Amino acid sequence: MKKLLPLVLFGFFAFSVSSCSNDDDEYVDYDTYSTVYDLTNVNFEWVDGSWVYYQPFQNPMYSSDVVLVYLQNGSSAGAPVWQQIPITFYLNDGNEIDYNFDFTVNDLQLYAGGTFDLGGTSYVNNRTFRVVFVPAEFGNKNANLDYSDYESVIEYYNIDDSNPVQLN
Repeated sequence: MKKLLPLVLFGFFAFSVSSCSNDDDEYVDYDTYSTVYDLTNVNFEWVDGSWVYYQPFQNPMYSSDVVLVYLQNGSSAGAPVWQQIPITFYLNDGNEIDYNFDFTVNDLQLYAGGTFDLGGTSYVNNRTFRVVFVPAEFGNKNANLDYSDYESVIEYYNIDDSNPVQLN
């Protein structure tokens, strides 16, 4: 019995040490980072009853990542003013203009619509959009972040937007 007790204790100790978790084995993605792209001089096309702009991605994104899209709506003190889409603008004459988007891992589609014919207007011609890719790793980081505030998103995710890449 005296010889058996040390073996049982050693076996118990070996089992408990090997069953401990080690956080060093956790996967860390070092090559995925937030990216900013510009879409300039966007001209929507009338396709099947909708104003649409289609933009494929040069490289597929991860299916779990998030795309945020902002419309440049003027400037303030020489800096662009970005407004997150989807968005509806209410005009003084009672009309409305809507911008929306959808995306897949391979592409992005922008949509414009209104309560009047947008053809030939600046609402569907020569528009500028900013597209922000946020890796899923960051997606749940702060549920209280105001994603409609472009500057807050850029600051929170520590994104360098000084030289955005042209997507189109």
